[in-house]
Amino acid sequence: MSGYLIYSYRKLADKIHEYWVESPRIAAKHAAGQFIILRLNEHGERIPLTVVETNRENGQIRLIVQEAGKTTEEFAHLKAGDFILDLVGPLGQATHIHNWGNLVVIGGGVGAAPLLPIAKAAKAGGNKVHAIIGARSKDLLILTDEFSSVCDEVRVCTDDGSFGTKGFVTDVLNSWCEEGTRFSYGIAVGPVPMMRAAARTMGQWNIPGLASLNPIMVDGTGMCGACRVTVNKVTRFACVEGPEFDIHGVDFDELMMRNRSYVREEHEAIEHAHTCQLNEAMKHVRAEA
Repeated sequence: MSGYLIYSYRKLADKIHEYWVESPRIAAKHAAGQFIILRLNEHGERIPLTVVETNRENGQIRLIVQEAGKTTEEFAHLKAGDFILDLVGPLGQATHIHNWGNLVVIGGGVGAAPLLPIAKAAKAGGNKVHAIIGARSKDLLILTDEFSSVCDEVRVCTDDGSFGTKGFVTDVLNSWCEEGTRFSYGIAVGPVPMMRAAARTMGQWNIPGLASLNPIMVDGTGMCGACRVTVNKVTRFACVEGPEFDIHGVDFDELMMRNRSYVREEHEAIEHAHTCQLNEAMKHVRAEA
């Protein structure tokens, strides 16, 4: 079997999975903020995933995957000992770490995964790092212990109040600022509506910063143009110029519209896959009858 060996697997939360994958070259070159593009098999689509962590000594990279479509549902069936056909990377620009001083990092849902290496790099760069981690419910929170081990302070919130503060990451940011804390910079990673809301709240408190964008990507080299986004009224290509851009310049409404371009095709692909799985299961039932 050729490809990249999945060294270990762990389920982190409902529909969220962690993999350590052997890839010595990517592990050796990766920096915080960069990502890879992979194909599971020769008929699969190419999907981008941020590298959460590397183990250079063992030549492994850590990936965290949330089931959100046909390919990621297929990914969730892979376990330790299985192989991934293609891995390309590291891609994109690494996070430009500065000594910002009082930094707030804001992660929503599985966005906590790409945010973790940035928080680690910022802390190593001499910053005081504050983290806000949010999810819809307690069962969907990930990596909070790892953020606590890295950051100076971590505040957690859930939409339904099942853990931490009840509310959104923007509610926590507002509260933190109202207590008198002044953040000199902010970095947000998560669903597009969350990053748009974070941009507004950061603007109200005059906090400059970045958003790590997640547009549709195909080739990862800037050739296809699928990942183009508008930042400060200029077209940018997230795969080669990003994925991080000035959070106050991003046209989030356009990004959300472009991310919905293939929703119908995605639903059709999922329904087709489920129908095939059902037919296959029925064959086994008939064979055993």
